[in-house]
Amino acid sequence: MGSGTSNPHHFTFQNTEKAFKAAALIQRWFRRYMARLEMRRHCTWSIFQSIEYAGQQDQVKLHDFFSYLLDHFTPSSHDENFLNRIFTEEKCPQDSEMESCGDYESMEVPGSYTGPHLSFPLLPEHATALVEAFRLKQERLHARYVLNLLHEARKHLVQLPNINRVSTCYSEEITVCGDLHGQLDDLIFIFHKNGLPSPERAYVFNGDFVDRGKDSVEVLMVLFAFMLVYPKEFHLNRGNHEDYMVNLRYGFTKEVMQKYKTHGKKILKILQDVFCWLPLATLVDEKVLILHGGVSDMTDLELLAKLDRHKIVSTLRYKTRKENKKQAEKKGKATQTSSAGRPSPWFLPQSHSFPSSPLHPSAHKAHRTGRSSSVPCSLPLDPKELSRRVRRSVDLELERCRQQAGFPVIKEKEESSPSASEADLDADEWPEPTQEEWKQVVDILWSDPMPQEGCRANTVRGGGCYFGPNVTEWLLQKYNLQFLIRSHECKPEGYEFCHGRKVLTIFSASNYYAVGSNRGAYVKLGPALTPHIVQFQANKATHTLTMRQRISRVEESALRALQEKFFAHSSDLLVEFKKHDKDDTGLITLSDWAVAVESVLHLGLPWRMLRPQLVNSSLDNKLEYKAWLGNVAKKQLSHENIQSSLLETLYRNRSNLETIFRIIDSDHSGKGAHCPVTSDT
Repeated sequence: MGSGTSNPHHFTFQNTEKAFKAAALIQRWFRRYMARLEMRRHCTWSIFQSIEYAGQQDQVKLHDFFSYLLDHFTPSSHDENFLNRIFTEEKCPQDSEMESCGDYESMEVPGSYTGPHLSFPLLPEHATALVEAFRLKQERLHARYVLNLLHEARKHLVQLPNINRVSTCYSEEITVCGDLHGQLDDLIFIFHKNGLPSPERAYVFNGDFVDRGKDSVEVLMVLFAFMLVYPKEFHLNRGNHEDYMVNLRYGFTKEVMQKYKTHGKKILKILQDVFCWLPLATLVDEKVLILHGGVSDMTDLELLAKLDRHKIVSTLRYKTRKENKKQAEKKGKATQTSSAGRPSPWFLPQSHSFPSSPLHPSAHKAHRTGRSSSVPCSLPLDPKELSRRVRRSVDLELERCRQQAGFPVIKEKEESSPSASEADLDADEWPEPTQEEWKQVVDILWSDPMPQEGCRANTVRGGGCYFGPNVTEWLLQKYNLQFLIRSHECKPEGYEFCHGRKVLTIFSASNYYAVGSNRGAYVKLGPALTPHIVQFQANKATHTLTMRQRISRVEESALRALQEKFFAHSSDLLVEFKKHDKDDTGLITLSDWAVAVESVLHLGLPWRMLRPQLVNSSLDNKLEYKAWLGNVAKKQLSHENIQSSLLETLYRNRSNLETIFRIIDSDHSGKGAHCPVTSDT
């Protein structure tokens, strides 16, 4: 009897034990599954971020090249070539230039125009109508209204201090938004979810309004419109992308010219000046500092508050024309005696040593020295002679390419001699920041936080610095602040706390790298200054996807970008692979593959973890590297009907070529026929 009654309890215990074991097994499997997904997400994120930062380094190197030419070239007001245009763009636009660009009153809006209409002074309903028109994809805002809006925005910005001071006493809350990068959908979503700007709902937009996204013009127009409607409640900070040199590379210049072909050049000229007048930071209740990038161990808020921000036209270079002229004169005098043994820069084998990088002077020094040490200097250092030879070298190379392509031969023009007096006059008129002022602005626009103590050059971006928790604590104590809010970095969740929650990063462009890659976020501050973070994703397609589907889509985009990198560096990869194949077997180990790829691309990625998605499984842990490179090329050539070696070169230098041709395209038409370097007209 007793044994009969115990059997049900025994079976119940066994069933319960099996259920617990099954649950534990399912949990273990699920944790492994989620860990693998997280690893894939992390690797994908690393790919996107490494490629983005590598592009910023390339931008700095390209500007180094132009800085070198700036140091050894005296522009002529009569010589409309691309070098002269680079130099004249470095100065702040004068009021007379703004007036000539702003002749919008004579522009007529045709009766057939169906887009939004603006009248000044702007009223809240005008700004609201502008948002609605852009949301409904109505006809593009007429150039007359764009120019009028930019001029009114400039008038307002000129009156603002370098550091805006706002208070929660006058508004129920202050909403801080990070990078938008031309993503209008995110801006509209923020206004829809959080409410339109009003006296009770203040906003601070923390820079990087433009570039990369396709609606940078519309984003700017909305922001400037609300700034004019609510000048005390709507605030804008300058970001590192509010810079005409950065815009040349990352798409904003191209977007303006495509949307406003006839008046695009005027719009860009005014925007260059408007960007210079954007405030550098915002202080909430004297306790929360909002700036775009970060700080350094040299950040001085008193100096930032009183410097002339309009002087900082571009943060990509510091050297001024006066200094360039003085240095060139000194070096020209010393040419006869001291030029014989000097090494030349990496981009110009026959010249003297290259000036340090404008954003981190020591970052590329060893690299440049290593590349140039074996090449003796044979060119004189006279600036005019050097600039003539540079132009001649470029012309010869362009002519060779034109002949190969079957274009007609271009007759040479006589070079116009530089006008020294006019160049001197221009140099005297240009406002010039001191190096200390320039560095202060660079640091707050380009810097990133790091977990380690201290402060060091930001070699990953090519500008600003990395600042540690001790630097943050020092600044907070010095100015009696509670915490910092910054942007500048895309984060998977749209925000991130660091330095003991003393630094908050806010990024408001969702799906930044690809659909599903990241959330956007904004932060709301009330009188207690406790940050309340709101996350979002503006793209509705991501709402129906599972986590695995989202990661797979983003991973596919990241791997496609990486394949382009492989193709762009195919020749270099082949050379590096052969170093690991000393017996010329055509095979290398997968470990050697990972080492070789990193030594060429310098992306700092976990190649061994990425290897299964990039390299087909092989026997004996070996890879036929020539076949692998052939497959990489085949994927790219399937989309392009062009010679493989030429396509590789174009892919490798695509961003630099686009930047250069946007500079030398005098009328921003995008057509080579109007380019003074490639055309005889």
